Amino acid sequence: MMVNIPIQTDSQKITVTLPTALLIRLREHVPARQRSRFILEALEERLALEEQNLALAETAGAWSEQNHPEMRSDEDIDRWLSELRRSWSRKEP
Repeated sequence: MMVNIPIQTDSQKITVTLPTALLIRLREHVPARQRSRFILEALEERLALEEQNLALAETAGAWSEQNHPEMRSDEDIDRWLSELRRSWSRKEP
């Protein structure tokens, strides 16, 4: 999935070492003048996942069933979701 990420004007060049097989695949699939953008987008996507994983790890255990007895069963959660979704479609006067 390609994401449109604007390339910043304050860029820096770096040197990275890639396994030959990976470089061959990159060259096969991405035209020469599009590789920097492709790598940028791949890196942004991977960093976003890493940041999400970190946030999940940092907040693990924040939810407590005793603080939310109204959501103990699957049916309770389904009911809560239905009510929430209905509220999205209500028009305010």
